[in-house]
Amino acid sequence: MSEASAKPKKAVRNTRRYPRYALDVRMSVHVFRDGAMSYFWGRSTEFGQDGIGGTLTGELEVGEVVSIEFALPASPLPVRVRAIVRYQIGLHYGFEFLTLTAGQRTAVTATCERLAGVS
Repeated sequence: MSEASAKPKKAVRNTRRYPRYALDVRMSVHVFRDGAMSYFWGRSTEFGQDGIGGTLTGELEVGEVVSIEFALPASPLPVRVRAIVRYQIGLHYGFEFLTLTAGQRTAVTATCERLAGVS
């Protein structure tokens, strides 16, 4: 066995600041590129205090800033927020929220607590 193959593999560290929870809601994404607005829709798969992940009908680039709209169980109105694309795996994307109003933050926190089973 060579020395390189004898070394143990490093464990992958979870770098998330907040836990993620399974959440399946419809989401729409708008991105402005090349002088025109592109629109995609999809379904979320995960949700947390600082972002949302989901599968979309079109392609985005990591680092693009987008507008996302989605409904939350704890909010009577849809959440509309700017976010940055943090990762892409095929048509599955991870978004980090860039701006949340106080009301949106309250709805996001309430949703996370509900998904976590916290009363």
